[in-house]
Amino acid sequence: MSRSSLPPSVFWRIGEAIPSSLQMVLTGLSVLLPLALWLLLANSLWADPRFLPTPQMVLTAIGRLWQQGLLFNDTIASFGRVTSGFLLAAVVATPIGIAMGTFASIRALGEPIIGILRYMPAPAFIPLLIIYFGLDEAPKIALIFIGTVFFNVLMIMDAVKFIPKEFIEVTYTLGGNRRQVLLQVITPYIVPSLLDTFRVNIATSWNLVIVAELIAANEGLGKRIQLAQRFFRTDEIFACLIVLGIIGLVLDLSMRFLMQRTCRWAFPKR
Repeated sequence: MSRSSLPPSVFWRIGEAIPSSLQMVLTGLSVLLPLALWLLLANSLWADPRFLPTPQMVLTAIGRLWQQGLLFNDTIASFGRVTSGFLLAAVVATPIGIAMGTFASIRALGEPIIGILRYMPAPAFIPLLIIYFGLDEAPKIALIFIGTVFFNVLMIMDAVKFIPKEFIEVTYTLGGNRRQVLLQVITPYIVPSLLDTFRVNIATSWNLVIVAELIAANEGLGKRIQLAQRFFRTDEIFACLIVLGIIGLVLDLSMRFLMQRTCRWAFPKR
């Protein structure tokens, strides 16, 4: 029997969906396996709980921070900063990205400078932001804005560039004008890519808000991590990291759900 006649394995399928039951099992394992490994390592004899707290210690820390009201207040503070900075970046990046992807002239004008700016690490702007805006909320929101807006613009631009030319040509053939092509063809077509861009780049916002809060903040998950490091409370550091991971997972699943509900036409039926 030749190798090419062998039936394809379900696990190693290329470009095809796997059964929902297998997907659920693999999804569960992706969380349970690291958790089991952590449990084994932390409870082993050679692990020092001061450096690697057990899951039980971390759960106790989460409960303690929650009862003190610190975890809730810090989460709300960080969430507010991320929401403000990322929404501002999304509002600015969407029209610019669509314009750059649609018009070659706008792309030639904007792509070089954005290509330069996006390679400048956002945390390197912190000294300037503190000088310009002080130590209040404005520099933290500005840092998130700077760190995400350029990536949003380029990813949206790329989504527009890959629209099939046939769609645009058919619209013109049927009597459509440039405004209709822009608003009724290009914009609806990129909505799934737009949501996916925001889903990917919002993780960067959470990275940046932690950096900002480590430098100057009165509250926030980054500030809580810094205080825990100062007093050598590794269980509280792990607690904040787990909360950040859960927030990221919830946001990711929410964006996926929104995409599936609003852009059903973009997802092939199984």
